Amino acid sequence: MKDSLFHELEVCLPAGEVWEVYGTLGLAQLVVELLPHVIQKIDVIEGDGGVGTILHLTFPPGTPGIQFYKEKFVKVDNEKRVKEVMVVEGGFLDLGFRSVLYRLEVVEKDSNSSIIKSTIEYEIDEEHAANASFVTIAFLATIAEAISKYLTEKKASVMNS
Repeated sequence: MKDSLFHELEVCLPAGEVWEVYGTLGLAQLVVELLPHVIQKIDVIEGDGGVGTILHLTFPPGTPGIQFYKEKFVKVDNEKRVKEVMVVEGGFLDLGFRSVLYRLEVVEKDSNSSIIKSTIEYEIDEEHAANASFVTIAFLATIAEAISKYLTEKKASVMNS
């Protein structure tokens, strides 16, 4: 069974500013800093943020369904502002999923605003289909909202100094 979930968040920030975070390892650092209740720790196993980078994500104790997973960056397109990340170990794969792909895209709306598009695409074996209920876009939506708030506040503090 294949399915996907999708979320969009319009932000009052230029796409380039948002991509400076989303397109780098800075996203991992900020997620742990801003959302420790969502992701406890992210370790860089390999790479510098480009294609082939592998991260190990650890979730806080008590997180339902998964405790950790490893992900690999399979696409980082700085021109189109798209990053695709494949789960390669643990997480949903331990629950019978064949594949899980996260796509993060920053689309320019105009010079001062953009849209953060977050997508989860997955395939799961039929005998584990009930586990599809564990998949939620809320994880990526929460990250988009936190990064947007952080960048907006950072920009405001620079303008006020």
